[in-house]
Amino acid sequence: MKTLVRQLKLNFLAPAIAIFALTSCEKEEATPNLRANISYTQVTDSTPYKSLFISANGDSTVDLKSGNDRLKMFQAINYYLGEAIRNNKTLDGTVMINMFSNTGNPFSDIASLNLTGAALNTSGVQLRNITAASTADAETARLRLETLFGQMANVSKSVGVTAKKGTAGQLGNYLVDAQGVETAQVIQKSLIGAFQLDYISNVLLDKGLDADNYSLVSGKPYTQLEHNWDEAYGLLTLNPIYLAGSTDAARGTSESFLGSYIWEYNKASYSKIYTAFLKGRVAIVNNDKTELKTQATFIRTEMEKALAAAAVGYLGKWKTGTTDASRAHAIGEGLGFIYSLRYCAQNGANTKFSDDILNALITPTTGFWDLTNDKVNAAADAITSKFKL
Repeated sequence: MKTLVRQLKLNFLAPAIAIFALTSCEKEEATPNLRANISYTQVTDSTPYKSLFISANGDSTVDLKSGNDRLKMFQAINYYLGEAIRNNKTLDGTVMINMFSNTGNPFSDIASLNLTGAALNTSGVQLRNITAASTADAETARLRLETLFGQMANVSKSVGVTAKKGTAGQLGNYLVDAQGVETAQVIQKSLIGAFQLDYISNVLLDKGLDADNYSLVSGKPYTQLEHNWDEAYGLLTLNPIYLAGSTDAARGTSESFLGSYIWEYNKASYSKIYTAFLKGRVAIVNNDKTELKTQATFIRTEMEKALAAAAVGYLGKWKTGTTDASRAHAIGEGLGFIYSLRYCAQNGANTKFSDDILNALITPTTGFWDLTNDKVNAAADAITSKFKL
């Protein structure tokens, strides 16, 4: 009888032993990190972005090209928008649409920006397919921008005409539509939100953080997670150290779009953005998901605060402007920034929040000429409250 009981106990324990053995084996065979750990103490605000991230055989694991190429395309589109006033040029809506989608070799050399057209044309990347990529209605945002390109082409025919209510033309050095809205500024600021902020913040630094970090992308020296983070940095700046040497009074590097407005409108945190990018990249090397998410959340939140503060700032410039030209320029920038607030997911803004403010300012039957202090104050108050500025 004792022998039978002992055998039954062994039979009962055998599966548990097997499971324990399997579990222990799985723990022993956990996928190892690809890289040697990097100490966070190596991160300083003067450490060039690429310097810390080297593979065991001495190759850089950082590739900023796709992000930088897209940022350069944005620069090229913006430069083309400026040609209407700068060169008294009638713009072509199809050219802008092709630049947006990188179709038909639309880019040419721009020496002042150090842009090479052929390199962008053959880069294999574009802005259109990642614009508003985090949203369910991305195509709506893309078509809106393409409509704005057409409107900009039409407005460019009015260079030299003095703008007034109902008539497109120039106000000082600015070109406005029949409502007095500076279309070029609406396009630029809309792209800051729909292309730059949304893809960096709501794609690469959100769902993009779940990418594989244990194997290399085929033929590349980096993992997909490493590349997602690097692409985010490359979309923000072309510089090896973002805002190097900057003070509250003077920006130390040439920055464009979102990278510039972070410095201008988030004085409390602009100096911490670069080290946050470095710490996040170190966290990827170390497979430290907690630290990675901490740095991503900080970057996302502070970028959004900059855009919200910029929107409020330009509404304020409308109030303090002393000429129609300065006021129209201010409200054009403000409208573009307000549109972009729909991509500020960290602060709970959305399309309705953005559209409600826009519709209270400008409608198909009212425009710049019909703005009042009450309308502008209501818009500024709503943004200030939402973002706790």
